[in-house]
Amino acid sequence: MLKRPHYIALGLVVLLTLVILNLPTKTTARMKLGIGSLFVPLFGLANSTQQSANRAGDAILPKSELIRQNELLREQNEELRLQLARTEGTARENDRLRELLKWPQKQKHGKYKLASMVLRDPANWWRSVEIDLGSRNGVSNNLPVLGPTGALVGRISSVSLTRSQVVLLGDPSCKVSARVDNAPRDTGVIAGSGPLESEFVEVSYLPRSANLKPGQNVWTSGLGGVFPKDILIGLVVDSRPEDSGLYTVARVKLAANLSALEEVWVILEP
Repeated sequence: MLKRPHYIALGLVVLLTLVILNLPTKTTARMKLGIGSLFVPLFGLANSTQQSANRAGDAILPKSELIRQNELLREQNEELRLQLARTEGTARENDRLRELLKWPQKQKHGKYKLASMVLRDPANWWRSVEIDLGSRNGVSNNLPVLGPTGALVGRISSVSLTRSQVVLLGDPSCKVSARVDNAPRDTGVIAGSGPLESEFVEVSYLPRSANLKPGQNVWTSGLGGVFPKDILIGLVVDSRPEDSGLYTVARVKLAANLSALEEVWVILEP
């Protein structure tokens, strides 16, 4: 049962409704606008709160996740570029074996780890660098090191827990057995080069009758057990007889720019 105050309140509501319905159209519109303006700040506050919550959510979880995914995709992209750069040498080897043995040979692809430069040798900075990978990352001595495009850079010479030193091509302690991409597939040894020629190395102990021409590719031969076969080293620029006259020396322009290295690949499983 409704009490008397309830009847009075109900009557006032009905009376107010009748008054509003009988007001002129302009007056009714103004009244609606005035009443609506009272709730605008509340609606705006609710909308701002929702947007702030969305922005906060994007700033906390998705941003860190996107950074992680971006780094992963960057490493995967660099590794694909590396694999693509090595495909040419592998294809050449397979073609040669198919021709000679009528049997294709599968070449094992190693496991790679991307590293960044952290230090360069101040005395002779294009011959030695330091990277941010160490023994805790699976790095050990004499592992091959490649540039971003897959060309040979050097090898690991010493390792600590978190860092490693890379001795670069052209340093006397970084000897590489190399193969020239000519018809006899002549092999020689890359040793040191001049201190002012960071872009070039010399391949010694090539046969005196070696058919060398500018532009021929020079690859790792796979001999010696340190560097895998068919890693690109550079291009033949010119050649000359060795001082003894028994061998030919080829000057090779390196495919990797040793003076501009920022990141390298370490082959953990050659």
